[in-house]
Amino acid sequence: MTTLLADIGGTNARFALFDGATHTPPEHMPLTGFTGIAAAIAAYLGDRPAPAAAVLAVAGPVDRNRVTLTNRGWVVDGAEVATALGIGQVRVVNDFAALAWSLPHLAGPDLHPLGGGTAEAGAPIAVLGPGTGLGVGAFLPPDRVLVTEGGHASLAAHDAREAAVVEWLRARHGHVSAERLLSGQGIENIHAALTALDDAGTMPLDAATVTARALSGECRTCREALEMFCALLGGVAGDLALLYGAKGGVHVAGGICPRFPAFLAASRFRARFEAKGRFKAWLAPIPCWLILRPDAAMLGLSALARQG
Repeated sequence: MTTLLADIGGTNARFALFDGATHTPPEHMPLTGFTGIAAAIAAYLGDRPAPAAAVLAVAGPVDRNRVTLTNRGWVVDGAEVATALGIGQVRVVNDFAALAWSLPHLAGPDLHPLGGGTAEAGAPIAVLGPGTGLGVGAFLPPDRVLVTEGGHASLAAHDAREAAVVEWLRARHGHVSAERLLSGQGIENIHAALTALDDAGTMPLDAATVTARALSGECRTCREALEMFCALLGGVAGDLALLYGAKGGVHVAGGICPRFPAFLAASRFRARFEAKGRFKAWLAPIPCWLILRPDAAMLGLSALARQG
């Protein structure tokens, strides 16, 4: 039986076909230009016959096999997709549910170390991922995953400079969530806030430009923005370790951080991860990793497909 696997984000999707043992190389597809997910799937399948089943990992909260993409507005309904494409069974899961199922299977070159000691066997494993938004989840051994909307929890500033950035954003958006700063748009928000606070008067920059100029060292404000992004990410990662008891480790996923693994590892990420007062010693042994494998979610989707 062939199962379609789909990892659907707010901007892009990856598709593959699973035969019960392995999946085909994932095919990356931008979603711009499609009217809905069924059209994107149809474009991927082309002349191939409809698969017997599908597992769709979607960026958004799932309710009754249906989800609205948080950062695109599309409705992905399993029953509607099945009818439109002639697929026998379509299961819709949160994208971080798929990532959480992948965590026990990641090793070696899939991961870039971000400090800490050795994972505790049998303990929860947390994952967070800045991308179009900020996803959060956890794997609870031996066979459960926990998916939340933790990316929309309020963000805590650690120092006066971060507090000024948060306050600048609060004046414009009201609630300042972790996602408001820890995402592609978040990098842009941090840069815009720092520029305004310093009265620098430069034009707004997109996340890719801010990142490139930060890494090259050509722009002091861009460098500060990316440093703050990494520090805030470490703080939220440490919060998740505390909240989930994630002594099995904390993984950083998403499409942003794999672009600068060395910068992230050398940043204040780890120091901020452990900067939890009396619980510094509790957090210090917990390992953190950056997921480098681009198709990690496919490992989780394959696990879900085997479950039927």
